[in-house]
Amino acid sequence: MKSLIVLVPLLAIALTAPQHSNLSDADATISRYENNLEADGYNFAFETSNGISREETATIKNIGTDDEAIEIRGNYSYIDVNGKKVTVTFVADENGYRPKTVISSK
Repeated sequence: MKSLIVLVPLLAIALTAPQHSNLSDADATISRYENNLEADGYNFAFETSNGISREETATIKNIGTDDEAIEIRGNYSYIDVNGKKVTVTFVADENGYRPKTVISSK
């Protein structure tokens, strides 16, 4: 069950990622990368030279109880085909995946 809670938000994020092709995307490099795994959760972050970024933190709530659940909080951003920055902030927990999207002007 816990694996499903983690996989569903990841699948949703993958499906909402921009699908356009851009030459500069092919040449993008990773400018920042962090990845930490702890006993009660994890966090990771990355940024690329073409404006894509993602940060995510997960914690296990109510450890050792019948109500144990993982809570994931994070965000990801990219530049859309019109040059606007799209940022999605989300929470995924026992209540499901709840995204909020903000589109910034150029």
